[in-house]
Amino acid sequence: MNLIVYIASTLTVFLILALLLAPIILRPSPAARRILDMVQSTRVDHRRVRNKERLQEMILSLATKMRTRFGFAEDEKLKQKLLSGGIKSSRSIDAYFASRLIGPLLGVMFGSFIRTNTIFWALSLAAVLYLLPDIWLRMKIKKRRERIRKSLPDALDLLVICVDAGLGLDQALLRVGQELAISHPEINQEFLQINLEQLAGKHRLAAWKSAAERTQVPEFSLFVTMLAQADRFGTPIVRALSRFGDEIRLKRRQRAEEKAAKTKIKILFPLVLFIFPTIFIVLLAPAILSIAHNMQAFK
Repeated sequence: MNLIVYIASTLTVFLILALLLAPIILRPSPAARRILDMVQSTRVDHRRVRNKERLQEMILSLATKMRTRFGFAEDEKLKQKLLSGGIKSSRSIDAYFASRLIGPLLGVMFGSFIRTNTIFWALSLAAVLYLLPDIWLRMKIKKRRERIRKSLPDALDLLVICVDAGLGLDQALLRVGQELAISHPEINQEFLQINLEQLAGKHRLAAWKSAAERTQVPEFSLFVTMLAQADRFGTPIVRALSRFGDEIRLKRRQRAEEKAAKTKIKILFPLVLFIFPTIFIVLLAPAILSIAHNMQAFK
């Protein structure tokens, strides 16, 4: 009993001394105090959180809780798709899950107001709204890849100029991205992401390969392969970039010629369905009306 009282009293004295000495021991250093004084602001925060932002935050929080409750872990393929579409928000997966969760519920609710074939319309709207986020994401990825493909020849020309002027490859990529930030923001985002990954400690080749996997553009993948081979074997980068730029422009010209050749076949369908009937009506209608009028004269 005396031992327990002794331990309890010793522990009590230790805790009292710890509480008394805590402000002195845990006091920030002079450098930390200077940094705290620099980042602190005495201005009054006049920002207001609107009801729309509160509703979005509530929906995303609910989606996060339901996703964790149901055991849906973060899908790497879905994350890669979102990155390919240029969506880099930390809550993008939760927003995607919330849209696919709320969409069918809204479809069932709106379908229930249709009195004829209620079950059919409810299930159809639920299925359409469930697939709509995936369709939107695929369209966004396709448009972004096309914009990156179109911006690559201009980026290569600027890269040749920058490297020929004496800049290193990493600095040239960053500079080209800054120059194309307005006309081609997608290629600027990719070059900036490569630079940030290298600053974070990622190897140059690994950063380039991750950009190729993220964009999934064949021309960009060939560009990354060319840079990797030039960096590995010591090939003059200006010559490699010039030749690759010529090949990219040749492929773009061939692709345009291919699309132009396909238009001759594609135009047949509207020509047969819409243009020819109109021409026949314009040319034959007066003759038919004249023949009908003359036939009435014989009666």
